[in-house]
Amino acid sequence: MPTPDWRRLQDVPLFAALPEPDLRHLWDTSVPRRYGPGETLRHQGAPADHLLVLLDGTASASATTAAGRVLRFGTWSGPCALDKVALLDRAGHTATFTALTPCAVRAVPRARFTALLDDSTAVRAHVLRLLAAQARAQQERLTDTATLPCEARLASWLLDELSRHGTDSRVPLPGGQRALADLLGVTRVTVNRALARLRRDGLIGPTERGGNSTGDSRIQVLAPELLALRAATDAGPGR
Repeated sequence: MPTPDWRRLQDVPLFAALPEPDLRHLWDTSVPRRYGPGETLRHQGAPADHLLVLLDGTASASATTAAGRVLRFGTWSGPCALDKVALLDRAGHTATFTALTPCAVRAVPRARFTALLDDSTAVRAHVLRLLAAQARAQQERLTDTATLPCEARLASWLLDELSRHGTDSRVPLPGGQRALADLLGVTRVTVNRALARLRRDGLIGPTERGGNSTGDSRIQVLAPELLALRAATDAGPGR
């Protein structure tokens, strides 16, 4: 017997504390959406009137500064909820979310999401713990960007992505080296040199060009233990 669609929400960390009736109601009141690669899910600053629940696919988040510089915050793969903060502070979406692969989304009305927080102490506490963990991770990332050389930042990013992709030793590189450079806060040339050093030392393999179903390049991690040492130490020049 096929799994009921509403049960897919059980895999979303934000809804882990919800009982079955609430999950069913959440599914029934949400709106299904599909996006193709390159399509925008939401624009930075646009009103956040729905919570975007990414069920399948991968999306990136970016913002443009007043000077026109594009800042990339990372990529998210379903199942997960995107930009929860925007629904709480009502200040608009914090970033522009773009589909990197075909994405299946459920849009939950803001009123329904906030009602969950008001009605359940357990759900509210769970959401606050998630937001606190994300805030801490963001602070650590900013600290790394300000203090660590590029090679250490790159090694740390590779390990984080490796942990997200389970047993696959290949890390997707959505957007290529340009997007990775923006994410790490360095130039594309600096990222290219850091990748070359890691390849030279046998920590990663050659970049596979568009060999997977989404067309993204992939980097194979050959020695995660040594990569962890590189992430934890000053790897030399490369800012």
